[in-house]
Amino acid sequence: MKLTFTDKARDMVMSFMDQEDDAPQALRIAVDGSPLSPNYELTLIDAAARGDGDLELSAGPFTVLVDGDSAPQLNGAKVDFVETLQESGFQITPDPEAVKTALDASAPTGELADRVRHVLDTEINPAVASHGGAINLVDVQGTEIYIEMAGGCQGCAMSRMTLRQGVERMVAQAVPEVTAVHDVTDHTSGDNPYFT
Repeated sequence: MKLTFTDKARDMVMSFMDQEDDAPQALRIAVDGSPLSPNYELTLIDAAARGDGDLELSAGPFTVLVDGDSAPQLNGAKVDFVETLQESGFQITPDPEAVKTALDASAPTGELADRVRHVLDTEINPAVASHGGAINLVDVQGTEIYIEMAGGCQGCAMSRMTLRQGVERMVAQAVPEVTAVHDVTDHTSGDNPYFT
């Protein structure tokens, strides 16, 4: 497993460690949510507080503990510390191949995924196909689904309305267990985006 820290990120971790009374000995990193829309959790802990499945890595002056379930998504990632006018914080940029591998390993399966896919295939995609588009189910996390728009839907100015007024409404009617629909489409790139 490989995880790269920029000099700025390494310095900031050390700065935060120096501010702690108990001087934490490790940085623990975990990922939750879909590989397409991950939430990263960075926590300073005592090295003895490691989880059973944590992997230990060295980042030079400190130890990094990676949650075992998060390792596939974090392999090859880069950790940086960024500062903008409005905020500052750690930014993790995943390796695209690790994301693809994590998605391949967790292709949406199960009853909920099948029911959502049925709604997409029979009710939604025939309508968006007339505009050269398609909407695909790419992940399911609990009762939240992650979709990706393709073809004419990718980059379309109406994509947000299609999501809110079409996809969310129709999925909610047919599969009421779904609590959230997330669009993970990169609307600015692709083979055939509506706008380039």
